[in-house]
Amino acid sequence: MGEHRGPVRRVVERLQPPPRIVDWSLFVLVGFEVASGLVSFTLGTPDWWPVFWAHRIAGLTLIPVLGFKLARVRHRLTDIGQWRPSTALSVLTLLAAAGALATGIAWVLGVDVRLAYWTLLSVHVGFGLALVPLLLFHVASRFRPPRRADFEGRRTALQYSALLVGGAVVYRGQELLNRAVGTAGADRRFTGSQPREGDGNAAFPVTSWVADDPDPVDRDGWSLTVDGAAAEPVDLAYADLDPTAEREALLDCTSGWYTVQRWQGVRVGDLLDAVDPDGDARYVRFTSVTGYRWSLPIDEARDALLATRVGGEPLAHGHGAPLRLVAPGRRGFQWVKWVERVEIRRQGDPAQWLVTLISGFD
Repeated sequence: MGEHRGPVRRVVERLQPPPRIVDWSLFVLVGFEVASGLVSFTLGTPDWWPVFWAHRIAGLTLIPVLGFKLARVRHRLTDIGQWRPSTALSVLTLLAAAGALATGIAWVLGVDVRLAYWTLLSVHVGFGLALVPLLLFHVASRFRPPRRADFEGRRTALQYSALLVGGAVVYRGQELLNRAVGTAGADRRFTGSQPREGDGNAAFPVTSWVADDPDPVDRDGWSLTVDGAAAEPVDLAYADLDPTAEREALLDCTSGWYTVQRWQGVRVGDLLDAVDPDGDARYVRFTSVTGYRWSLPIDEARDALLATRVGGEPLAHGHGAPLRLVAPGRRGFQWVKWVERVEIRRQGDPAQWLVTLISGFD
């Protein structure tokens, strides 16, 4: 009967790995997608483009592997009369995977719609994070370790090579199509972010990381503390700041947009010189009125700016007034808003990762 199979089916059968390898490939690919996606949040310079490419190619490779899985188990999903609790879990896992893939592909193609406060990229991240516990429960309920025989021979290696190469070709083809057709996706940065044009506060969205949403800061009652490992700590009122420094910098937000603006404010290096840092100081930590904080190596911090103005106008509250960190080459969530303290430190601050998730909650 083999001679009656169509050419497409024959190709699919040649590409399809053994069932157990398919199952564990899904687990590995999803794990890689989540890890590379989270790491990409911290990467803002073009040197890191391979991470973003690998994330997208692995995502496209996930599509046929998921198809192989569905072809094998479709009878379990379509026969509702034979459903078990584990089947419902499988359906939820499938929906999360399909949601992550669909929103990711739509974003790459330039679809720019918002669902309430979230862009499609944010929804894509949400589906991906939801997929992790679902997949772990799914694996635990159907745990079958791969066998050594599944890896023997060159066929499995060739199958995965073909899938990865296919993913790379499709991704590159999509990029060329975007440019040829002129979709919104053609203007994306290597991070996937789409441009927001214009100057000043109204040119780019107001976003907050997790729960950071303070009331407007009273400039008259606010002060900036510069202290830590320094000989002469100071407290500066808003009127004491001399916002004469200016630079053009690109803000790339992890919610999927970027903007290039002229920022005016105080150079961090000038603040550090004024307080005389200790010789063994290594980091500078910037803390918001919400408790949110982020640290930069001291040499990088010297070139950063604490902005009071953007695009020639005073910084709006939503964009971090009275003072916002401008850290070129860093992603938007590292540009701390509503800064009230600059602390010179001898050591880094690993707890800042936790604080980004809980700051702003009462």
